[in-house]
Amino acid sequence: MIRASEQIVINPVDQAIARIRTVYRSWNRDTPVAQMRRDWDAAFAGNVTGVHCEAVSIGGISGEWIVPAHAPSAKAVLYFHGGGFRIGSVASHRGLLAQIAEASGCRVLATDYRLAPEHRFPAALEDALSAWHWLLDHGLKPADIALAGDSAGGNLVLAVMCSLRDRGLPLPAASALMSPWTDLTATGASYENRAEVDPIHQRAMILALAKNYLGQQSDPRDPLASPLYADLSGLPPLLVQVGDRETVRDDSTMLADRAKAAGVDVELEVWDGMIHVFQMFSEIPQAQQAIGSSAKFLRRHLQLTAERTAQ
Repeated sequence: MIRASEQIVINPVDQAIARIRTVYRSWNRDTPVAQMRRDWDAAFAGNVTGVHCEAVSIGGISGEWIVPAHAPSAKAVLYFHGGGFRIGSVASHRGLLAQIAEASGCRVLATDYRLAPEHRFPAALEDALSAWHWLLDHGLKPADIALAGDSAGGNLVLAVMCSLRDRGLPLPAASALMSPWTDLTATGASYENRAEVDPIHQRAMILALAKNYLGQQSDPRDPLASPLYADLSGLPPLLVQVGDRETVRDDSTMLADRAKAAGVDVELEVWDGMIHVFQMFSEIPQAQQAIGSSAKFLRRHLQLTAERTAQ
C-alpha cells in the first residue's frame, strides 16, 4: 500500500518507452501502413511554440520551414526525419524540429520525402537531393547550409553528401546525426549485445524495414543505401549522437571510426542509458542536453554567433 506522502517516481526513459509501445501494440499484421503513419504522427506530434511554421512545396514534395525569431534568412538546416523509411513525417518530428530551431537560432527545412513500400530506394534519396538543390535555387550557399537527421534520416544525410561529393558538387558546412541507421545489413555487434536492453528495436525488425525499403532488386551494401560502406573521405564535419541502449548503436560507432580513418572531423557522443532517437522525447532531461550540444555544433559550423540553449 502506498501512503499519501509517498510518490512513485517513473524514470523518464521508461515513460518514453511506454509511449512507443502503446503505438506498436495497437498494430498487427493487418494494420495498413497508412494507419501506422497516422498513428505515429498523432502519437509524436510535439507541442510547437516560439517558432513560425510555413508549408512549402519542394518539386512536388511537401516540406515545412520551422523558423525561430530573428533567424537569419541566409542560413538553414536541412532536416530529414526518421521512421525506417516506412513511417514518420514533418508532423511527427515537428516538436523536435522546433527545439533544434530554437536552440540553434537557425531556420530548419524539413521534407516529407517519399516512403516505402510504395516508393523504394532510391526514391527517398532523390527527394532529399531535390530538397538540397531547392535551397540552392532559392539563393542559399552550400557553406550556409547544414544537414541533420535521425535514424533513416541520418542515413539520407550521409547518402546526400556522398552523392554530392561523387558528382564534384559543393558540400554543406556540416551535418548532425541522431542515431543514424547506416548499415541495412545490421552487422554491428550491438544488435546482439544490446538486444536485452533495447526495449524496441531488434535485429529482425531492422532487417524487415531494410527489405521494405530496398525491395528485391537493391543491394543492402550499396553505399547509398548503407552509408557505412561508402567512401567517407572528403565529407564535412560530423556530429554523431547515439544512445548506449540501442541495438543500432554500432551503426554510429562504426561510422565514426570509419569516418575518422577517412580523415573526416568527427564528434561522437554515446549517451548513457539512452534509447533510439531519445532527443524526440521532451520528458527525458538528456534529450534537452543533446539538442543543446547539436545546436552548439550547428552554430559553430554555420558561423552563427549568439549563444542559445534548448528550451
